[in-house]
Formats: sequence, C-alpha cells, structure tokens
Amino acid sequence: MGTTLPTDQIDAMLARLAAAQAEHTAWYPGESGARQPVHTVYGGAHLFKSTTAAKLGELALKALDEHAPDAATFAAAIGLEAPDDVVETMYGRVLHKLQREPVEDFRIDFEDGYGNRPDDEEDGHARAAAAQVAAGMKAGSLPPFIGIRIKPLTEELGARSIRTLDVFTTALAEATGGELPANFVVTLPKITSDEHVAVLTDLFDALEPKLGIATGALGIELMIETTQSIMGRDGRSSLPLFLAAARGRCVAAHFGTYDYTASCNITAAHQHMTHSSCDFARHMMQVAYAGTGIWLSDGATNIMPVGDRESVHEAWRLHVQHIWHSLTNGYYQGWDLHPAQLPTRYGAVYAFFLEALDAASERLTNFIAKAAQATLVGDVFDDAATGQGLLNFFLRGVSCGAIKEEEALATGITLEELRGRSFVKILANRKGTTG
Repeated sequence: MGTTLPTDQIDAMLARLAAAQAEHTAWYPGESGARQPVHTVYGGAHLFKSTTAAKLGELALKALDEHAPDAATFAAAIGLEAPDDVVETMYGRVLHKLQREPVEDFRIDFEDGYGNRPDDEEDGHARAAAAQVAAGMKAGSLPPFIGIRIKPLTEELGARSIRTLDVFTTALAEATGGELPANFVVTLPKITSDEHVAVLTDLFDALEPKLGIATGALGIELMIETTQSIMGRDGRSSLPLFLAAARGRCVAAHFGTYDYTASCNITAAHQHMTHSSCDFARHMMQVAYAGTGIWLSDGATNIMPVGDRESVHEAWRLHVQHIWHSLTNGYYQGWDLHPAQLPTRYGAVYAFFLEALDAASERLTNFIAKAAQATLVGDVFDDAATGQGLLNFFLRGVSCGAIKEEEALATGITLEELRGRSFVKILANRKGTTG
C-alpha cells in the first residue's frame, strides 16, 4: 500500500479546485429565472410613439379578424395539425395576448430601420423618441421590455452612434429625473471587434453619473451578425471576448440573419433563417453563452404578411416554420417586423408548448416518481438530465404564457419547485420527504 499524500499538498489541490469553481461560477451563473420576451419588434425611431405597442396590437387583431377569424381557419393558415382542443386553446390565448400585451419587447431603431440622415434630423428624432418613452413611462403604455438600437461603432458611423446615444439618454434623463424604463437595453449592431463592446461599456460608465442614472442600469444587447463576431483573426471565438468586454452589462445576444448570410457571401435568394450557415452561427452562440445567463434571440422572417388572404397565409406559414425551427433548436425569442406577424409569433410559440403538454406532463410525472424511488437505493442521477429538460419545457412554457401554472403543477411538482428551476433539487427534496 502506498503512503498518503501530505495534508498540505492535498489542501493546496483542494484550494485550487475551489478557486477554479469560484471562477467558473462567476462566469457561468446559470439562468436567472427572469422572464425572457418571446420576440423583439423593431421599428424606425422616427415613427415611435408612446402608444406604438397598443397600435400594433390593434393592427394585429385586425389582421387576424380579416384573415383568420376563427381557430380552425388560423390553424389551417399556419399549417398546424393538432387536436381541436389544442387549436381552440391556442387561438384563445393568442387573442387574449394581443388584447392585453401585444408587444413584449420593442427596439427603437436608429440603424437599418432608420437609415442615414442629416445630423440635425437624427438629433431631433433622438430627442423626440426620448420624450415619447418618458410619456409612455408616465402613462404605463410601454412594453415590458424596450430599448434602442444605435448605429455600429465603426470608423464611419461611430461618432454618429455615440452622439445619438448621448442625445437620447440625456433627453430621457432630463424628462424622468434619471429614471429608465424597466428592462431597458442598448443594442449594438455589426460588431467586428471586442473593442466595439468595450467602447460602449466605457460610454455607459461616463453617461450614468453625468445623467444621474443608476450605476449599471444601462444594459448591452449584442447583435451577432458578422463572421468576425463568430471567429476572430486568431482563430478563436470572439463571443466570450464580447461578453468580457461588456463587464457585466451584457443582457442578450441577438442573431442577425441577413447581415450574417451576406457576410458569408450568400446570395439574396438563399438568405433565410434556416440556412445551414445560420445554424452554425447560432450553435456557436449557444456553446459560447450557455450557462452565462445571457438571453439568445434568433433573427427575423423578412417576407411580410400583406396582400390578399392567400398571400398572408403563405407568409404566416413561412413565419411559423421559421419560429418552429428556432424553438426546436433552443431559441425562444426572435425578431418581428410587422404587426401581422404578431398573431403567428404567439400562435407558433403557444402551439409548440400546447401540442407537447400532455406527453411532457406524463413524462415529468413518471420521472419524478421513478427518480424519487431510485434515490432511496442510491441511483439519483440516471434520469436527471432528461428530467431537467422536461422541467425546462414547463419553465419556458409558463414564462411565455403558453402554459398556465396550474397546468405545470398538475405534474405533481410544487410552485416552489417549479420556480427553483432545478430537477436535481426536486429529487433532493423528495428524498428528504420520503427517506
């Protein structure tokens, strides 16, 4: 038999492991549990009003009434083949959503949806948009998530981008006494270097004390839409560098389908959400940001549902196909560009969860029962990963409004267990109560 290692040597190894674990936990804190919006609606800054979200809801309901006035017509229009009860439930929840909260996230766009304009014109629109945000805050008419997209921090547009952010935040702070809307972010497009993110972070550090905004209140949303965002010139992924450069301010990363495919030299006819190059980029984002708590969002369908009923239904089916592709690949948020896309955004998301609800409920119920019994004989973790996947299904479904809390609790888990977000902890709790 060999001799044991000296205690101080073992202690040194354990200290290294503890330090490594602390560093890992700091970088990968896991999901926050906060609600993530299912979409972001982009609109030109020159058009934004405090009532924009409500107006979009009215237009969405009008499109639904005109082109799919009942559940069966809507299901047929979007290519949904599901039991009647699922279709009726989905349609009812879509109607309720459009009436109550038609827009979850809105981005006041000073970039592609706005274009390049004279400085005095963009200054005026920045002040006007800030005034409308302040009015919306006072009236309670803003979506629960909101922000602005500035121009890229390139040599050509960097000065204009910084000026727009300065003018907008100054006007908003003056109107609100330094208050920002809930869940406010600044979207940074066309990033090619972590220096772009670092400069924006420095700008936030300068603006907050100057304007009386709470430290750390300005959040960054990364637009991943260049090949350099995925891989740098040294052959390493740029994505972790962007996160580090944000110094704790990064909230989300959004994929830009059309700029990215263009940067890959893909022709316009083949630039679409399900192109294999987009799958590669999205998978890279998932790998880089898994466990960091950063929300991921897919891009947009650029075929608009306009025209006669046949044209609208065709565009709706394409939109739903793209959303379904995102959902099955773990992207629970996307962009919308037109009010008539709101019915299909919610319809696709709700149907995704409702169609699988019965099977997922039965599986989670069985997993909990089997795992709790296995725990008593020392076999706790065999099904834990699958159980966590099922728990994630209910967490996402409840968060987006597709599933009611009581439907999740019908599996036998408690509300506290659901909100705890950990299947392993559920098993530990069950062991404590049955052991």
